Amino acid sequence: MRVLEIAGLGPGPFCGMLLADLGADVVRVDRPGGGFGFVPAGLDLLNRGKRSIVADLGEPAGVELTLALAERADVMFEGFRPGVAERLGIGPDVCLSRRPGLVYGRMTGWGQRGPLARTAGHDIDYIALSGPLHAIGPEGGPPQIPLGLVGDFAGGVYLAVGLLAALREAQVSGRGQVVDAAIVDSAAHLMTMFHSLLAAGAWRDERGVNLGDGAAPFYGVHATSDGEYMAVGALEPAFFREFAARLGLGDAGHLNHLDPATWPELRSRISAAFATRTRDEWVEVFADGDACVAPVLGMREAARHPHLAERETFIDVDGVTQPAPAPRFSRTPGSVRRGPCLPGQDAEEIVRDWLG
Repeated sequence: MRVLEIAGLGPGPFCGMLLADLGADVVRVDRPGGGFGFVPAGLDLLNRGKRSIVADLGEPAGVELTLALAERADVMFEGFRPGVAERLGIGPDVCLSRRPGLVYGRMTGWGQRGPLARTAGHDIDYIALSGPLHAIGPEGGPPQIPLGLVGDFAGGVYLAVGLLAALREAQVSGRGQVVDAAIVDSAAHLMTMFHSLLAAGAWRDERGVNLGDGAAPFYGVHATSDGEYMAVGALEPAFFREFAARLGLGDAGHLNHLDPATWPELRSRISAAFATRTRDEWVEVFADGDACVAPVLGMREAARHPHLAERETFIDVDGVTQPAPAPRFSRTPGSVRRGPCLPGQDAEEIVRDWLG
């Protein structure tokens, strides 16, 4: 599978990394002068497993090189605002005219049409407009930012799914198409279950007052005596009873914990109990069983956790610790075949392999 990625930021590169991890031959068309300056090119893990060639899309030679590569690609995607790729001469119409079976992906925040389509934005804006940001945070407090996970990078996953689905259809029909991957659409789509709960009257359209948004003391985080935190997800009655027993809550395990009227008392007792020991001591208490309790680990700590270490959830490539490819395959596992590509470093190889 040949993938042509026009260099961009955030969800597009993440999509390209995901496809490269799963075995695709991903060629990234970089701009003259290299990357975008957030991290050094050699440490930009979103570019692992890819090869890079430089093309100046402001010059006819750069446009023709990109179109020649598109003719030999199965999938191509870009992350420009609507109309920019057309203005540069690499829009879907011209690319599909040269390769009718091409799947052409468009990664944007607002999508290809709508009043905001041509305006700037970032992940926080997209999840603000589509609902997720409003739902995350404490009661009476401001919305909390879930990093760029719900916006940027979930959008990249949706782009990858769309590209693979369209590629499968193209293999049957022989015809390519355009995949419009908008972060506002994917962020809204991620909220589907919560729309079900809202329609059923089981969710209030407010922060910090619902079963799954931190209002329930048995589904949230609690501080330990050393200033660290434990995460609790003891929703089901059997799990809650085991949790209450291990935490030493006595008769609290027999309360109707799903009744919000019990939550103030439970929160006080649960928080007080957790505050009596360190995080590592509570890890030992909840080391096995079904209490649904886990320590809140930092990024460096997570890589050393025994469960994640045994699964090799994190790997070391050229001395840099990073997440391993996911998901797992029994017969054709994904892999990180090379570290991050440097802009233009693979030009001769790409020309030989794709255009030779």
